[in-house]
Amino acid sequence: MRIPSRRRPNAGDSTVLNRLQLASGRRSLVLHLVIVLVLLATAQGYDGSNHSIHHWVGLGVYAVVSLGLALADWRAAHRDGRTERTNAWLTWSATLLNAGVALFLVVEHILVGAVETEETATAVSRLPAFLLLLQTGLSMRVWHTVVFSGLVSLAWGGTILLAFLEPDHALLGPYVTLEEEVTGLLTFAAASLVVIDGVRRLRSAVSTALRMERERASLARFVPSRVAGELAETGGGLGGVQSRHACLFGLDLRGFSAFSREHSQEEVVRALLDVRALTHVAVTEHGGIVDKYVGDGILAQFIVGRPQAQAEAALTCTRTIATRLERLNAERRGEGRPLLRITMALHAGEVLVGVFDDGHRAEFTVLGTAMNRLARIEARAKAANLTLAGSCDLVRLLSPAVRARLHLADMPPSDCADTRDMQLFAVSWREGAEATQDEAVTPAA
Repeated sequence: MRIPSRRRPNAGDSTVLNRLQLASGRRSLVLHLVIVLVLLATAQGYDGSNHSIHHWVGLGVYAVVSLGLALADWRAAHRDGRTERTNAWLTWSATLLNAGVALFLVVEHILVGAVETEETATAVSRLPAFLLLLQTGLSMRVWHTVVFSGLVSLAWGGTILLAFLEPDHALLGPYVTLEEEVTGLLTFAAASLVVIDGVRRLRSAVSTALRMERERASLARFVPSRVAGELAETGGGLGGVQSRHACLFGLDLRGFSAFSREHSQEEVVRALLDVRALTHVAVTEHGGIVDKYVGDGILAQFIVGRPQAQAEAALTCTRTIATRLERLNAERRGEGRPLLRITMALHAGEVLVGVFDDGHRAEFTVLGTAMNRLARIEARAKAANLTLAGSCDLVRLLSPAVRARLHLADMPPSDCADTRDMQLFAVSWREGAEATQDEAVTPAA
């Protein structure tokens, strides 16, 4: 489920796509030159003055109009205040011009076609239609491609039908057959369908890639790049808030109030920074996200991958933190500094995740009942002086092999409404259980 945000739609994707289309339109001038050369070569190759005149006229009109459109495009590109209306006028004019010259060559060959080298003339007369179809498609404008192929196909088919209905008027050139032209028309129609479908897919792919890249880049300000990529791919980016499963992690320093009273500010700050750095590295290594720091507390989520992978990554992360805290305390003991104790809590459930943007401040976070329950679980674990507590919702996600390495002790029932009906466990690792942290860090997948 996606919940729309109040953030205004980003027009960047449309702008980038328009720029790609404009660049394609300017590169098409080279193709226009190729078409002019084809017309010139065809005019020289035909015999018969009447036939040659038709080609010279078509060549001249196409060359002059192409030059005019190129000049108009150049002036619009170098003039301030270029509008979408100007772009649309130029692009539609170029499309209609291309359709005009393509159907002119095809129809002119069918009706006149008075050459002995008919195979060469047929190929040359159809070549611009296919080239211009491809060029129009590469501009990534679906309706332009539809209009181009439709006009050429209608004119081509109409000429064939007219020649079929009026056989006595000898409308076909002496070296032109209906069977050959029908085959050519069907080939062009099939190519048109393929190109139109390709243009539609190309636009969709480009738009999707632009959206994902924009959201990934935006999310990368808040979360690790790996997580940002998956959230953008599944739609949990800046365009809205997404409901998804998550495993939630909370950590608190035990006895922090007394610690603050008994030690200097510098010592308190160093203790906080040591625990934050240790936790942040461990959470990130296991594919999680540190959501926020609240006083001496830390909130994190594991929101990518399957629920079982999330749960096992979160559990392994807690063991990593506990083991590294032992090392940190050993160093602090050697320096004569006070030792640090922590309480950690784990829970799993559906949450709302995404960038919450009210128009003044954007923040990536998660919300929901599961977050409220995590706070209650953490408070109970801290009151019971536990290192790690977990809910039944998280424990049931673990594989049998992982649960076999844990010692799960039932916690007493709670009077809190959020956790009254929830079974909670004091979690510890069994003696001799194989350690996984620092040896093989496995992020959620």
